[in-house]
Amino acid sequence: MALAGCRAALARLVLLPLALAPLGAGPGSAHPQCLDFKPPFRPPRPLPFCEQYSAFGCCDAEQDAALSRRYWAVTSRLEPDTFAVCAAYVRDLLCQECSPYAAHLFDAEDPSTPLRTVPGLCKDYCVDVWHNCRTIFRHLSPDPELWALETNRAKFCRYLSLDDADYCFPRLLVNENLNVNLGQVRADTEGCLELCLVEVANRLRNPVAMVHANDGTHRFFVAEQVGLVWTYLPNRSRLEKPFLNISEAVLTSPWEGDERGFLGIVFHPQFKDTGKVYVYYSVEISYEEMIRISEFKISPDDMNTVDHRSERIILEIEEPASNHNGGQLLFGDDGYLYIFTGDGGMAGDPFGKFGNSQNKSALLGKVLRIDVNHNDRGPLYRIPPDNPFVGDPLARPEVYAYGVRNMWRCSFDRGDPITKEGQGRLFCGDVGQNKFEEVDIIEKGKNYGWRAREGFECYDKKLCANSSLDDVLPIYAYPHKMGKSVTGGYIYRGCESPNLNGLYIFGDFMSGRLMSLRENQATRQWQYSEICMGRGQTCMFPGMINNYYQYIISFAEDEAGELYFMSTGVPSATSASGVIYKMVDTSRRAPPGKCQIKAAPVKVKSRIISFEPKEKFISKTVTARPKPRTTTKAPRRSTSTARPTPPSTPDWAEQILQLLRNRSVTPTTPILSSTRRPSGRRGGRRKGRPSTASPPLRNGAVRLVTHQSLGRDRGRVEIYVGRRWGTVCDDVWDSKAAAVVCRQLGFPYVVKAAKRAEFGEGRSLPILLDDVRCTGQERTLLECFHAGVGKHNCDHKEDAGVICSHQDPDL
Repeated sequence: MALAGCRAALARLVLLPLALAPLGAGPGSAHPQCLDFKPPFRPPRPLPFCEQYSAFGCCDAEQDAALSRRYWAVTSRLEPDTFAVCAAYVRDLLCQECSPYAAHLFDAEDPSTPLRTVPGLCKDYCVDVWHNCRTIFRHLSPDPELWALETNRAKFCRYLSLDDADYCFPRLLVNENLNVNLGQVRADTEGCLELCLVEVANRLRNPVAMVHANDGTHRFFVAEQVGLVWTYLPNRSRLEKPFLNISEAVLTSPWEGDERGFLGIVFHPQFKDTGKVYVYYSVEISYEEMIRISEFKISPDDMNTVDHRSERIILEIEEPASNHNGGQLLFGDDGYLYIFTGDGGMAGDPFGKFGNSQNKSALLGKVLRIDVNHNDRGPLYRIPPDNPFVGDPLARPEVYAYGVRNMWRCSFDRGDPITKEGQGRLFCGDVGQNKFEEVDIIEKGKNYGWRAREGFECYDKKLCANSSLDDVLPIYAYPHKMGKSVTGGYIYRGCESPNLNGLYIFGDFMSGRLMSLRENQATRQWQYSEICMGRGQTCMFPGMINNYYQYIISFAEDEAGELYFMSTGVPSATSASGVIYKMVDTSRRAPPGKCQIKAAPVKVKSRIISFEPKEKFISKTVTARPKPRTTTKAPRRSTSTARPTPPSTPDWAEQILQLLRNRSVTPTTPILSSTRRPSGRRGGRRKGRPSTASPPLRNGAVRLVTHQSLGRDRGRVEIYVGRRWGTVCDDVWDSKAAAVVCRQLGFPYVVKAAKRAEFGEGRSLPILLDDVRCTGQERTLLECFHAGVGKHNCDHKEDAGVICSHQDPDL
């Protein structure tokens, strides 16, 4: 490409938009990353020198000025005639440090190779530079090997080439796959937004809440369901002494799914002055289960613990059943305390004529609002004078909104960082009965429909037909095929991931699905996008991971507004398998220095326990497969030129396939054993002649069937359990479950988790598994969570399938 073409490409790059898009760039070998191993950003001001990267790149004003100084230092050594021809080349080469793909151009993505001193060049561009200006490289690079090749054009340009020639400079500037959505949140072909995670804390017992004190210390406090709250410092280290320990008073159990326990905590808005903390937990009093809201004060001797003797019970509410306990506490911008209670438990809110939720004289199934300010003398709380039912003799004055079933995790919107639009909106996830989960925006005095309505549909038809109901519909509802227990989240208003601003991110406890909503400003409708973990290179930044435990318990904001969520692999209050994750968008970051925080000092009296991350980035590859490299590569980057041998079919499978070639087999014939493995090295052949007997089948064996024939790499999933074959329902079927099947059959990669009987219906077979949820590491589907063998609520139109591969679909 000639210099003029390069300039045109750079000009086009400046015009690329920077917004959240439904679709992302197609797979490529390069991905946006700077030389500091971080995502690119939009500079706060246009760059005077590398102006082509003023819209998006890796340089701020300070870096741009440093490159300008280097430019004048190099060009001052050139003769006037050489300067006229070569100055533009010098500028272009220096400014590639500002490219969104700087790490790729300088080999910084691969820590095993030395950093290039000159960006990787396309052959035609290199030839052009070599013919006209090869002497400039003595001033641009300190590399003596490059200088030694100066007289040999072929070796010189091979030395400066990249392994993936499609992404060299300046060709990558016009690569549509890379640049069509540069700077936008990457999405897969189905529109699933690819985000990444940073592990923040681990080994927690059902972490139900993470809050901050809003006191400038940037500590965060994590509550476990058993009744302990831990203090974490900004560097993620934890204090050995708990902030709060009321585990002896809290009512809970080790049973998986027990909803009782320590459920909520919030700091008073003026915590620095009042030292007050409020908690929400389950207790048992004279064999009656209650929910209790209590106030504690900080210890006068230690700012990282409460005075346990200071507890004052603000409110207690009797719970007629052990579930639907609510559990959220929030302070609004108005300074009042908001309390979110469940409907009392059991199914269908059976209490009274219309249920607790529609009964304004009951405190269950409500959003309550009380005033706990200045309560050291007099009543423990007062009723805000503008509460909607203050003058109603048939209503409790604490009621702020009603008609809710079991709101699990609510949040106030901080508002847009600049315009403050949206500030004060109250978002809640309300857990449904047996069909729908919903997200609501809570407003004063409004009725949210339960038990008359579940989601957008009627639940109690008689009550739903009542014209006086005047209930508010959710902003979004989803069916139980997507998940069966919503976990409300937050509108992202942090600094570090600008593309996420205004995105409401939430999840589902049962399915492990991460989801998002964005409001269309023109229509005021909320548009849905699923969130998935970044594949390929999307999350291959230092310290980042791309996987999480399934059971999403809660979401949180830190003091700076960054977003987190908590999940666990075992939903038991006593299982130390909970992890806290920070959500990150690697497609774009804030400019350097913008998000710096200056934490107020914390006086620590307890022993500090350093944070040790446990989670790892999960690559789809079984072993690293190096790309083939040219044998004429520069000596400092020389590697083996041999292409690795593709994975071979396991020999036990090959034996059976050979048998199948010699006789006809019906689709219900046993095919593969999930547990039998070849002896010796993985993928190697066993010595001796193949056995003529089929290997014994064990529970969990799988096979693929497509249109009444056996599939080798794709097909309907059929599983062998209890001496019979059956199908798997596609409820919550995803790539993690598909990975378990593919790995059993000897394939390292999943191309697709197929649904809706894409490979035909197995009508002659029973449906053996439903609601299969896997981490992806199980040996068989039976080790995954499922509804129970033979238990299902689907038919064969929902038979699940897979497409597997020996080749990485992202390459």
